[in-house]
Amino acid sequence: MNVNKLESRTIYMRLATVNDAAFIHQLRTNEHFNKHLSTTTGKIEDQRKWLSDYKLREVNGSEYYFIIIRSDTDQPIGTVRLYDFREKDKSFCWGSWILDENKTRSSALESALLVYLLAFERLGFMQSHFDVRRGNEKVIEFHKKLGATEVSSNDVDLFFVYEKNTFSAIKDSYKKYLVQNG
Repeated sequence: MNVNKLESRTIYMRLATVNDAAFIHQLRTNEHFNKHLSTTTGKIEDQRKWLSDYKLREVNGSEYYFIIIRSDTDQPIGTVRLYDFREKDKSFCWGSWILDENKTRSSALESALLVYLLAFERLGFMQSHFDVRRGNEKVIEFHKKLGATEVSSNDVDLFFVYEKNTFSAIKDSYKKYLVQNG
């Protein structure tokens, strides 16, 4: 399946390559952007090795890691990843979602919509399972506004499920973000 480039109104997402290692490393080690992420250790070369290993998972269709890019300037502004594909539940997890200070006003919404469009309409998943760090109130509120259901929690994370039928019910209300070429 061709998932090389996904486009919306102000951004597009392309699959990450080993050449993105420095950009990803810079995002993941920036204290302003990483306080709600799992800890990143190592150097750019370690990120390059991780990306090289990831590309094998991508070829197998078991993971997709995207660079989020502004459409107006072609400037990389973030990352997002689909992984932990569960065949039994037809469920996927998504995360590694980081947007830097150069993001567009709607890039968070657009990147989430593109993730759900890809997963539900092209890859055939029926739900998403994901976690959000406690204290990451803006992201928790964002997911709840889209209709995600909190299913459990622990000392560190809140765990959510988002159903395909929930996305299908709200998709049309966000179509202005998904329209291409007029």
